[in-house]
Amino acid sequence: MGVIDYGHGISAIDGAYLRPLLMAVHAIVEGDRAALVDPGTNASVPLILDALAAKGIGPEQVDYVILTHIHLDHAGGSGLLMRALPNATLTVHPRGARHMADPARLVAGTIGVYGEAETRRLYGEVVPVPAARILETPDGASIRLNGRALDFHETFGHARHHVAIRDAASGHVFAGDTFGLSYPELDWQGRRFAFATSSPTQFDPAPYHRSLDLIARLAQGAVYVTHYGQVRALEERLATLHRQVDALAALALREREAGAGRRARLWEGVKALLLDEVRRYGAPFTEAQAMAAYGQDVDLNADGLAAWLDSAR
Repeated sequence: MGVIDYGHGISAIDGAYLRPLLMAVHAIVEGDRAALVDPGTNASVPLILDALAAKGIGPEQVDYVILTHIHLDHAGGSGLLMRALPNATLTVHPRGARHMADPARLVAGTIGVYGEAETRRLYGEVVPVPAARILETPDGASIRLNGRALDFHETFGHARHHVAIRDAASGHVFAGDTFGLSYPELDWQGRRFAFATSSPTQFDPAPYHRSLDLIARLAQGAVYVTHYGQVRALEERLATLHRQVDALAALALREREAGAGRRARLWEGVKALLLDEVRRYGAPFTEAQAMAAYGQDVDLNADGLAAWLDSAR
C-alpha cells in the first residue's frame, strides 16, 4: 500500500492515478477522527479506505472530504467516496459547489480537454454529491477536525475555485496545484524538483504570483502538493515558481498574434522550459527521463496557455 507518513497525523495515500506517485490523497488524523484532502478519482476510493483502516480509522470516523479545487484528478472520486463515508461533509470553494452537486458541466469541460473516451477511461462515472452534504469554504472559512483548526485561503491563478488549507496544529499548508508539481521521479539528493502548472483553463499570472506568496507566508516548514506529497525548502521553491510563471506567461504572449502552428510552438516552448529547469536543477536527468515524468504536463501547460490567450481576446 502506498502510504507515506509525515508526522502531525498527516499522510499521503497514493491515489493510483495513471502511475504510482503521481496523485496524493492527503489524510489528516486527529485522535479518532479524520479528514481527506483531494480524494482523487473513483480508482482512489478503495485505496483510501484500506489506508484508513490500517490506521484504525473506519468510514464513519471521517468528518471531512476537503477539495482544494474541482479538477477531476483531485475531485472526480468525491461522490463515490462520500457514499462510503456516512458522516463526512465535502468542503469546496463556492464557485465549485454546484459542480460537485451536478458534475455534468465539469465532465463536459474535461471532455473538451481530453476527449470523451479518455475522460471516461480516466474518471469513469463522476458521481454527484448531495447538496445537503456540501459545505462552501470561501476565503476566511474555517472548520474543526476534532478541535484541530483547518483554515481556508483563496489561491487563484491555477483555477478560480482553488483554495489552500492551513493546518493550525502543524503550521503546514495543503496547496493542491498552486504551489507547483513535484513528481518523485526527478527528486535528486534530497531535493524536490518543482514545475509550475498552467493547465487549462484558468491560468492567470497576476493572481498566481499573489497565491504563491500567500502560501509561502502561511506555511511553517512544509507544504503538501497533490502531485506529489510534502515539499520543503519553501523560499527556494517560491523563487523557482515565480520565475516559471513569468516564463510561461512570456512564452504565451509571444504567440498573441500567431496563426497556424501556435499550439505546436507552445508545446515546444513548454518543453524547452522544462528541460531548462532540469539543467538549472543540476541533476543528471536526460530529456527522456524528464519527459517521462512531465510529458503529460507539457501538453496540458501548452493547452492552458492557449486557453489563456484566447480568453484575453
